[in-house]
Amino acid sequence: MPGIALAGAIALVARWFHSVPGIASFSPMILAITIGILMRNLVGTPSFAAAGIAFSMRRLLRAAIVLLGFQITLTQLAAVGAKGLLIVIGTLVATFAFTLAAGRVLHVDRKLTELIAAGTSICGASAVVATNTVTGASDEDVAYAIACVTIFGSIAMFVYPVLPRLLHLDGGAYGLWSGASIHEIAQVAAASFQNSQRAGEIATVTKLARVMLLAPVVLALSIVPRGTSGRSARPPLPWFAIGFVAVAVFNSVVMLPAEVRGATVTLSTFLLTVALAAMGLETDVSRLYAQGLRPAILGALAFLFIATFSLALIKLTG
Repeated sequence: MPGIALAGAIALVARWFHSVPGIASFSPMILAITIGILMRNLVGTPSFAAAGIAFSMRRLLRAAIVLLGFQITLTQLAAVGAKGLLIVIGTLVATFAFTLAAGRVLHVDRKLTELIAAGTSICGASAVVATNTVTGASDEDVAYAIACVTIFGSIAMFVYPVLPRLLHLDGGAYGLWSGASIHEIAQVAAASFQNSQRAGEIATVTKLARVMLLAPVVLALSIVPRGTSGRSARPPLPWFAIGFVAVAVFNSVVMLPAEVRGATVTLSTFLLTVALAAMGLETDVSRLYAQGLRPAILGALAFLFIATFSLALIKLTG
């Protein structure tokens, strides 16, 4: 309980900071891991909190990912349209493959490369922590990957709104581009609604379609052979990913009251925030420095690729 309480307190502080003007563009999850890292490296993490921190990083994280399914319905996916879904899927697959290839060229650790690939191509910090349940990277790798998607997603949030006229994009095309290529959903909303209400709505639905693809990607990674010494080691099947899909299907066929659905979204976000606060409490900054600049370069290349590739698909498909 002490460790869960500590991570929960940090999550509450992060939610408060999220309401402060100028900071609200950063999600509570990102703020929570930042506060956790600062506490770990400036004050230290108390030993009595270790068990609760581990519980938060594993059990609470998986529960939060399952609850994410309440944010998605099959109707929303249908609203994106066949062309939009093809652009989203094509962009995700191409970005993931590009990032893996670029990571090999840059000699970035495979686990960290997979986290950056997931965070960039799917849904930012949520995808990083979900993917790590099968990748099994260190807390420092997770923090590094989240830093990458936060920095480059924030850059997109400020740069994208000035580009529609230059790129000859109407509200619909700009919303599709924003939703298909910007990292975090909060960043997508901030960038797209500056253009128009229509752009914001299309961007949000497109982004949710990307989030829906989190489960298939995690399941695919779970069956990829891992390990060394020539032996294949497969991690256990991530049942939470199957739970995520089941909840999304349930949410599509059962009309829950708006209050209940809103409560599940709030709970999911809070549990993810608690899990990331715990992750921050386990992150040693000195080990982050040891990674060097190559992962950051990889994150930049992945960001540039997803932005240009998705834009090219939108232009080519009209």
